[in-house]
Order: sequence, then C-alpha cells, then structure tokens
Amino acid sequence: MPNTLPASVDDTLDLLRRGNYVADRSLATALYLALKLRRPLFLEGEAGVGKTEIAKVLSATLGRRLLRLQCYEGLDVAAAVYEWNYARQMMEIRLAEASGDRDRDALAADLFSERFLIKRPLLQALEPDPAGAPVLLIDELDRTDEPFEAYLLEILSDFQVSIPEFGTVAAPEPPIVILTSNRTREIHDALKRRCFYHWVDYPNAERERAILAVKAPEADARLAAQVVGVVQSLRGMDLYKAPGVAETLDWAQALVELNQLELEPSVINDTLGTLLKYQDDIARIQGSEAARILAQVKTELAASTAR
Repeated sequence: MPNTLPASVDDTLDLLRRGNYVADRSLATALYLALKLRRPLFLEGEAGVGKTEIAKVLSATLGRRLLRLQCYEGLDVAAAVYEWNYARQMMEIRLAEASGDRDRDALAADLFSERFLIKRPLLQALEPDPAGAPVLLIDELDRTDEPFEAYLLEILSDFQVSIPEFGTVAAPEPPIVILTSNRTREIHDALKRRCFYHWVDYPNAERERAILAVKAPEADARLAAQVVGVVQSLRGMDLYKAPGVAETLDWAQALVELNQLELEPSVINDTLGTLLKYQDDIARIQGSEAARILAQVKTELAASTAR
C-alpha cells in the first residue's frame, strides 16, 4: 500500500531513516519542500555520496514505482521518452494490404495509436498509477548532451510530453522527480530554475559513523571509527578521486570479511583497492603514508575517548 507524503521536515527525516538513509536536516528540508510543492529536486555532488539512493529510498518507503533513466552521452528521445514500434506497424500495413478492407486514413490513424507506442521511462512516469505518482530518477544528467537537457524543460515544468503523431500526454498527478549530477559539466540554468537544488556533500565524521552503524552494523565500533577517521583524512588530501560514502561502506564490509577488529598498516595497504579507484592515489597512500594517517587517527580517537 502506498504511504502518504511526509507532513514536515521531521517526518521526512523519519521517512529516510526508515529506508536506512542517514540524512542531515538541510537535505531533508529540500526533499520535504520538493515533495510538498511538487517540484523536481536536483541533487548535485561528488560520486558516491548517496544521491541516487534517495530516489530508491523514496520509492521503497512511499510504496511508489521507481522509474530510472540512466543518462549517457548520446541519449535521445527514442531511448528516454518513446518510439514507435516500426516492426508492428509494417506488419499492420501488410495485413491491411492483404485484406484490402482498410481505409487508408483509418489505417494511418491506427498506426499512430497507443498500441504501437513503446513507452520509455519519461513517458511511463506521466501515466496514472493506482499506487500514486511514481518516483522518476534521472540519474547522472551531466553525462547527457545539452539538447537533451532542453527536451526535459517541458517535462520538468508542465509534466507533459508532446508527441507530434499522437498528441500531448500530461500527467494526472506530477511524478516525484529526482535528478542527479556528478558535476562533470555544468547544467544549464533553464533546467535548474525548474527544480529545487541541493548540494549533497561528504558527511562529517559523526554522520559517517552513523551511516556505517546502519549500513554495516557487523563492523566493530572501534573498526568503524578508525575506518571513518582514515576516510575523512583522505578526503582532506589532494587525491584524483576522494572516496565517497559508497567506498567507505565497501571498505568496512571488506574488512569485516577479513575478520579485522581494528586497522593495521598492512591491512590498509592490502585493501586500498576497495577504497581508492586510481593507481596514482593508491601508490601515494600505500606504505609510510598509510601508517602515518592511521597513527594520527588512532591518536585522535584515543584523545577523544579520554575526554
């Protein structure tokens, strides 16, 4: 059964917690306003900070269908919105020619009816649904081309699609739209104006420990604190790609599989590939630098425990 939308920012925080998503209040506020005012929410931030997960959590906790459009360079209307089933249309034409009992105008009108229309995620999101308006995730929008951005303007402002041969398809109830971007390029202002905006940043140490407690509860508390300490230190360095929350979780779960109760320099060296994804970054951290970071983290944790 679908659940009702949250009635306040606190309700939104509770909704996200039920989906095992640990959010800060600013994100919950942006999400609440987007849901309340029926506006798309544009989430920007580094890869692996949990932008995509928000749409998944909304779908699960609200009991709504999730429609995901994974963006890529060259994405076009046929893959994202609709296309005509040309094979079926050709079969229909040949059957009509064989029978000889179909009026040409009637046949042309029938060929561009809904039964020949292949609906892609953006068009599906505009259809009525007994469970309520679906959650539409337009993921990694920065990977697409600018012309596709321009095409989205009608959908994001009026929640409708114009199909030349068919007409205009408008949503009876606006879908819940989440757009994400890793900011590999700037998104045009015209699209941003149609959305509420929120920058999803890396979590601080306290919130990242809370995320580990929810997502990797099998990790020992001491190990989790050391993992977060090392990750937070790495994010302060000039790396090619700093580890995101997704990498923190991967690393913690890998260490649990290795039966580690706390970090050691040798273990860090052996498992850096689960945390860092570029060899230059791994080579920079391995060895003495890993030992230095871990020693500093353990000293800071011991000092905080002694207070």
